[in-house]
Amino acid sequence: MPPAPSAKGTVPFGSHQTWFRITGDLSSGKPALVLVHGGPGSTHDYLLNLAELAEQGWPVVHYDQLGNGGSSHLPDAGPEFWTPQLFLDELDNLLRTLGIADNYVLLGQSWGGLLVARHAAARPAGLRGLVIANAPASYPLWLAEMKVLRDQLPPGVNETLLKHEAAGTTDSDEYHAAMRSFYEKHVCRLNPWPRDYLASFYEIYNDPTVYFTMNGPSEFHVVGTLKDWGVIEDCPQIAVPTLLLSGRYDEATPVTVQPFQDLIPDVRWHIFEGSSHLPHLEQPAEFRAVLLEYLESLAG
Repeated sequence: MPPAPSAKGTVPFGSHQTWFRITGDLSSGKPALVLVHGGPGSTHDYLLNLAELAEQGWPVVHYDQLGNGGSSHLPDAGPEFWTPQLFLDELDNLLRTLGIADNYVLLGQSWGGLLVARHAAARPAGLRGLVIANAPASYPLWLAEMKVLRDQLPPGVNETLLKHEAAGTTDSDEYHAAMRSFYEKHVCRLNPWPRDYLASFYEIYNDPTVYFTMNGPSEFHVVGTLKDWGVIEDCPQIAVPTLLLSGRYDEATPVTVQPFQDLIPDVRWHIFEGSSHLPHLEQPAEFRAVLLEYLESLAG
């Protein structure tokens, strides 16, 4: 089957622009699958292989959240500007402007999973389904589990990380080398790292404004404005069928995902046994099969 056609552009968001890419036909009758990337402060690139779902008739929408990638960059905006509500408003604006607010499914990965959970809790009429992939239900839970995972790193690695975090030298080569040990175990277990993941990884460091402000210098050292934020209280309000996805070695450990399983009324959870934080790249065939089965269940 030939690849589905795609279109790219931007939509205005206040005085800013949100970049998007549509793969497939939004008028096909099937809900659009809107992909909400992680970070905050990453880009759509590492989720690009999910565009293949359009070959099965599901239109797929990628976009770059404000501050990164093809969307407006605002390096001078202060911490008070970068809030979860900003990104919720941006998502609402994108859905309305693309004309899909009455028929869509959301897939949020990592930070995007928290974002789509909060969106779904408002019970928007056009939301047909929700996929929460590799996401914690709260950052306090995430931080507690990061300590568990860090303590399991090879001897000396966590001590190096702690030394630089205490000294404020997390931009040093030694910190980045130690950080890689964690990433190779709990973020992406493929060697070498895939091109799409590297593209998003480098985009963060080309403009770290959002990531450093809201998250911090690394996945496991969350000292930004999100450190106390979570969506546990939103989970009982989610009224659409929800699919939870995580990897066996995921930095989003079972403890961080469990509140979604416990509190969302209509939910099921699939764990990818050979993956960490990016099962769509680490086990792409199984990921597509699980996701397509879920999407077809919505149509049924």
